[in-house]
Amino acid sequence: MKIYNTLTREKEEFKPIDSDIVKMYSCGPTVYNFAHIGNLRAYLFMDTLRRVLKYNGYKLKHVMNITDVGHMTSDQDEGEDKMMKAARRENKDPYEIADFYMKKFLEDIDKLNIDRPEIIARATEHIDVMEEYVKKIIENGYTYSTENTVYFDTSKLDKYGVLSNRKIEDQKAGARVEFDSKKKNISDFALWIKAPKEHIMRWNSFFGECYPGWHLECSAMSYKYLGDHFDIHTGGIDHIPVHHENEIAQSKGFSGKQPVNYWMHCNFLLVNGEKMSKSLNNLYTIDDLAKMGYEPLVYKMFNFTSNYRSQINFTIEAMDSAKIALSRLREGYLKHSEGTEKVSEDVIKDYENRFLEAINDDLNLPMAMSVVWDVVKNPVKSKDFQKLILKFDEVLGLGLINYKPDEVKLPEDVQELIKLRNEARRNKNWAESDRLRDELIKKGYTVKDTKEGTVVE
Repeated sequence: MKIYNTLTREKEEFKPIDSDIVKMYSCGPTVYNFAHIGNLRAYLFMDTLRRVLKYNGYKLKHVMNITDVGHMTSDQDEGEDKMMKAARRENKDPYEIADFYMKKFLEDIDKLNIDRPEIIARATEHIDVMEEYVKKIIENGYTYSTENTVYFDTSKLDKYGVLSNRKIEDQKAGARVEFDSKKKNISDFALWIKAPKEHIMRWNSFFGECYPGWHLECSAMSYKYLGDHFDIHTGGIDHIPVHHENEIAQSKGFSGKQPVNYWMHCNFLLVNGEKMSKSLNNLYTIDDLAKMGYEPLVYKMFNFTSNYRSQINFTIEAMDSAKIALSRLREGYLKHSEGTEKVSEDVIKDYENRFLEAINDDLNLPMAMSVVWDVVKNPVKSKDFQKLILKFDEVLGLGLINYKPDEVKLPEDVQELIKLRNEARRNKNWAESDRLRDELIKKGYTVKDTKEGTVVE
């Protein structure tokens, strides 16, 4: 199995630290609003990675955080805490905000049939872990304090910017990024922040009533559950230049180690060729897609048309194609389930090897899907192919094993037309039969004549 490692900028053979279990951490959501489909692409990538690892026989210990405190409106510790901003926007308690949007996020990933991590860790439930983590970094000499903040001093590192190749000397005061006069270096970042009086989310600590910096939570919680050195860390490419650089810095300040062997990042989703933004009104949610006529798994199917490291462009035309593709995949699966022919083990093995080669080449889902389609479209209809498709679905996660065609209740006027047409056919009134068929077609139905009578779809 080969995966692209952001740290080395190369595709590498995956070798876990422990042969029995893969330890993995994924940056989860900041639960201050509904997750949009751009956010959810990162969790679809996470899901595919989990499933490919399990398909290869690995057991997983996978942690995902839920950020419910500490994430400023800017990733660089500027602005207001997103939870506090949402609380003011909705005139609710920030804990109530967090509970609501966390529940909605988990509902969304369930709708997408995303395999949940073994451990889902809320930041507010690990404040004591973060405090001890900060104390150790202070003890190791990697911090300085202002009146209100404990900062990490990035100049103490042998190198800062190992993921993005950023250099501290390029980011001094006067650079394009606004410089906080309280910082020694523009790349320094907050670990522990004194809470203003109006800040509801606060905890007693060695530094007074405080709340943690956003970057801190991932380092502290990954250490708690996975130790100071683990296999894989995932997130979006927007995390590379700040959040993940700061995680590496903190970990080096805490233990002296590079914490992760393989850093993996998912690229952006575009909408009609443009970045998602509030100003363009293109921040679609799973519920928005449902109103547009797309079930959640259509969006998952759409994501299989591109590798996770490439940008993908969301359009109505692309979603329509994904909707048709999912329907045809399900129909093909059902046709094979009714098949009676036998398929040789050599043929099955060839398909399996091609599929495995594709997914083990840095999760090449477009190539893997081409193998799936070869099986689906095979003119030999066989339960052996049905079982093979189900095996492939362990990676795809489209829930084919539970798929049953919906029982569609036809509108009363359509039922009446069918009844009249059956009567016309029994009376051999072919002109009337044809007229009623045309009426049904105008209403959007295909018409088939069978021994049992008129069947519409």
